[in-house]
Amino acid sequence: MILLLRLIILLLFIFLIYSAVKYLFHPKRKLELAHEQKRFFLLDDPDNVRKNFLLTYKGVLFEGEKYLGTTHSAFEVVSIFIWPKKTSALKGLVLEDFQFIERKVRENYPVAKIDWKSPIKEFMADHDQEDES
Repeated sequence: MILLLRLIILLLFIFLIYSAVKYLFHPKRKLELAHEQKRFFLLDDPDNVRKNFLLTYKGVLFEGEKYLGTTHSAFEVVSIFIWPKKTSALKGLVLEDFQFIERKVRENYPVAKIDWKSPIKEFMADHDQEDES
């Protein structure tokens, strides 16, 4: 009876350690931590084109949708739409911040055309018009 109780306690202890390690190293937790610390973090599964990616930068959470298409040599992600989860959190971001995000996304998807959804789309278009003038 005591041996069985010790075995159950040992298994429970192993399970608790396993759960704690799994929790600490879960990518979603890393995203939440980076979001709280206002750092950049990209949570993506590059092998799964159907799964959207999440990224955080300066305390703003963005979601990106990937679209598969053809290039000259292969099927690759050719289009990406990115939008903020909360538009009110965009306060204080400047053009260079969005360009930084584009560069980081292009590191994983170099041939993809990156489009922003509203209101960032209009913000970027206004700056493009000013650069042309």
